Amino acid sequence: MTAATSVWLFQSVHAVGLSVWCGMAAINNLQAFRGSQGAVAATMSMAPLREAPSIATPLLARAIASSTVHRMALLLVLALQILAAVAGIIGSHALITAGGMDTALPWLNLALSCAAAFLFTMHLGGLWFAYWMRQETLQLTHLVLLIWTLATFALFNQHWA
Repeated sequence: MTAATSVWLFQSVHAVGLSVWCGMAAINNLQAFRGSQGAVAATMSMAPLREAPSIATPLLARAIASSTVHRMALLLVLALQILAAVAGIIGSHALITAGGMDTALPWLNLALSCAAAFLFTMHLGGLWFAYWMRQETLQLTHLVLLIWTLATFALFNQHWA
Protein backbone atom coordinates (compact mmCIF):
# COMPACT_ATOMS: atom_id res chain seq x y z
CA MET A 1 0.00 0.00 0.00
CA THR A 2 1.35 3.42 -0.89
CA ALA A 3 1.45 6.36 1.51
CA ALA A 4 -1.15 8.18 -0.58
CA THR A 5 -3.48 5.17 -0.47
CA SER A 6 -3.09 4.82 3.29
CA VAL A 7 -3.93 8.52 3.78
CA TRP A 8 -6.95 8.15 1.48
CA LEU A 9 -8.09 5.10 3.45
CA PHE A 10 -7.73 6.89 6.80
CA GLN A 11 -9.60 9.94 5.50
CA SER A 12 -12.31 7.71 4.04
CA VAL A 13 -12.82 5.91 7.35
CA HIS A 14 -13.16 9.26 9.11
CA ALA A 15 -15.50 10.66 6.46
CA VAL A 16 -17.80 7.64 6.71
CA GLY A 17 -17.54 7.65 10.52
CA LEU A 18 -18.49 11.33 10.70
CA SER A 19 -21.45 10.74 8.38
CA VAL A 20 -22.70 7.72 10.30
CA TRP A 21 -22.24 9.45 13.67
CA CYS A 22 -24.20 12.52 12.55
CA GLY A 23 -26.86 10.32 10.97
CA MET A 24 -27.22 8.21 14.11
CA ALA A 25 -27.46 11.33 16.27
CA ALA A 26 -30.25 12.63 14.03
CA ILE A 27 -32.06 9.27 14.00
CA ASN A 28 -31.82 9.05 17.79
CA ASN A 29 -33.27 12.55 18.17
CA LEU A 30 -36.06 11.78 15.70
CA GLN A 31 -36.91 8.40 17.19
CA ALA A 32 -36.83 9.63 20.80
CA PHE A 33 -37.88 13.23 20.15
CA ARG A 34 -39.79 13.64 23.43
CA GLY A 35 -36.90 12.24 25.45
CA SER A 36 -34.42 14.49 23.67
CA GLN A 37 -36.71 17.45 24.18
CA GLY A 38 -36.84 16.52 27.86
CA ALA A 39 -33.05 16.56 28.05
CA VAL A 40 -32.98 19.98 26.35
CA ALA A 41 -35.71 21.16 28.73
CA ALA A 42 -33.72 20.02 31.76
CA THR A 43 -30.72 22.08 30.69
CA MET A 44 -32.66 25.14 29.52
CA SER A 45 -34.93 25.19 32.59
CA MET A 46 -31.82 24.70 34.74
CA ALA A 47 -33.62 21.92 36.62
CA PRO A 48 -30.40 20.20 37.77
CA LEU A 49 -29.48 23.34 39.74
CA ARG A 50 -32.73 23.07 41.67
CA GLU A 51 -32.11 19.45 42.70
CA ALA A 52 -31.00 18.90 46.29
CA PRO A 53 -28.74 20.35 47.37
CA SER A 54 -29.87 23.28 45.25
CA ILE A 55 -27.37 25.78 43.94
CA ALA A 56 -28.44 29.35 44.51
CA THR A 57 -27.00 31.43 41.71
CA PRO A 58 -28.13 34.60 39.97
CA LEU A 59 -27.74 32.65 36.71
CA LEU A 60 -31.07 30.92 37.47
CA ALA A 61 -32.73 34.06 36.07
CA ARG A 62 -31.73 32.72 32.62
CA ALA A 63 -33.91 29.61 32.95
CA ILE A 64 -36.44 29.05 30.16
CA ALA A 65 -39.44 26.88 30.98
CA SER A 66 -41.20 27.11 27.60
CA SER A 67 -41.62 23.72 25.97
CA THR A 68 -42.03 25.54 22.64
CA VAL A 69 -38.56 27.08 22.99
CA HIS A 70 -37.13 23.68 24.02
CA ARG A 71 -38.69 22.07 20.94
CA MET A 72 -37.37 24.84 18.66
CA ALA A 73 -33.85 24.43 20.09
CA LEU A 74 -33.96 20.69 19.49
CA LEU A 75 -35.32 21.20 15.95
CA LEU A 76 -32.40 23.52 15.21
CA VAL A 77 -29.90 20.91 16.42
CA LEU A 78 -31.75 18.18 14.51
CA ALA A 79 -31.74 20.18 11.26
CA LEU A 80 -27.99 20.75 11.58
CA GLN A 81 -27.43 17.05 12.34
CA ILE A 82 -29.40 16.00 9.26
CA LEU A 83 -27.56 18.48 7.05
CA ALA A 84 -24.22 17.32 8.46
CA ALA A 85 -25.11 13.68 7.79
CA VAL A 86 -26.31 14.31 4.23
CA ALA A 87 -23.29 16.46 3.35
CA GLY A 88 -21.01 13.85 4.93
CA ILE A 89 -22.60 11.03 2.94
CA ILE A 90 -22.21 12.97 -0.31
CA GLY A 91 -18.60 13.82 0.57
CA SER A 92 -17.81 10.25 1.62
CA HIS A 93 -19.27 8.91 -1.60
CA ALA A 94 -17.22 11.37 -3.63
CA LEU A 95 -14.06 10.53 -1.71
CA ILE A 96 -14.48 6.77 -2.01
CA THR A 97 -15.75 6.52 -5.58
CA ALA A 98 -13.64 9.30 -7.09
CA GLY A 99 -10.68 8.36 -4.93
CA GLY A 100 -9.73 11.95 -4.26
CA MET A 101 -10.30 14.73 -1.81
CA ASP A 102 -10.78 17.56 -4.34
CA THR A 103 -14.41 16.68 -5.11
CA ALA A 104 -15.21 15.52 -1.59
CA LEU A 105 -13.69 18.40 0.36
CA PRO A 106 -16.45 21.02 -0.04
CA TRP A 107 -19.04 18.48 1.11
CA LEU A 108 -16.94 17.20 3.99
CA ASN A 109 -16.21 20.77 5.12
CA LEU A 110 -19.94 21.51 4.99
CA ALA A 111 -20.57 18.41 7.12
CA LEU A 112 -17.93 19.51 9.62
CA SER A 113 -19.28 23.06 9.66
CA CYS A 114 -22.79 21.78 10.42
CA ALA A 115 -21.42 19.41 13.06
CA ALA A 116 -19.47 22.26 14.67
CA ALA A 117 -22.61 24.42 14.52
CA PHE A 118 -24.81 21.90 16.35
CA LEU A 119 -22.03 21.14 18.84
CA PHE A 120 -21.49 24.84 19.53
CA THR A 121 -25.27 25.26 19.84
CA MET A 122 -25.33 22.59 22.55
CA HIS A 123 -22.07 23.66 24.21
CA LEU A 124 -22.74 27.41 24.26
CA GLY A 125 -26.38 26.85 25.17
CA GLY A 126 -25.25 24.66 28.04
CA LEU A 127 -22.74 27.29 29.11
CA TRP A 128 -25.48 29.95 29.10
CA PHE A 129 -27.67 27.72 31.27
CA ALA A 130 -24.78 26.90 33.65
CA TYR A 131 -24.56 23.20 32.88
CA TRP A 132 -20.99 23.10 34.13
CA MET A 133 -22.39 23.14 37.69
CA ARG A 134 -24.29 19.85 37.51
CA GLN A 135 -23.85 18.42 34.01
CA GLU A 136 -20.07 18.27 33.81
CA THR A 137 -20.03 15.05 31.79
CA LEU A 138 -22.28 16.60 29.16
CA GLN A 139 -20.01 19.64 28.95
CA LEU A 140 -16.92 17.44 28.58
CA THR A 141 -18.65 15.39 25.88
CA HIS A 142 -19.40 18.54 23.88
CA LEU A 143 -15.80 19.73 24.27
CA VAL A 144 -14.37 16.39 23.13
CA LEU A 145 -16.69 16.31 20.12
CA LEU A 146 -15.63 19.84 19.18
CA ILE A 147 -11.98 18.78 19.40
CA TRP A 148 -12.75 15.73 17.22
CA THR A 149 -14.41 18.02 14.67
CA LEU A 150 -11.38 20.33 14.63
CA ALA A 151 -8.97 17.39 14.26
CA THR A 152 -11.07 15.97 11.43
CA PHE A 153 -11.04 19.34 9.68
CA ALA A 154 -7.23 19.28 9.85
CA LEU A 155 -7.19 15.69 8.57
CA PHE A 156 -9.31 16.57 5.55
CA ASN A 157 -7.74 19.95 4.72
CA GLN A 158 -4.06 19.20 5.25
CA HIS A 159 -2.18 18.09 2.15
CA TRP A 160 -0.57 14.79 3.09
CA ALA A 161 2.20 12.98 1.22
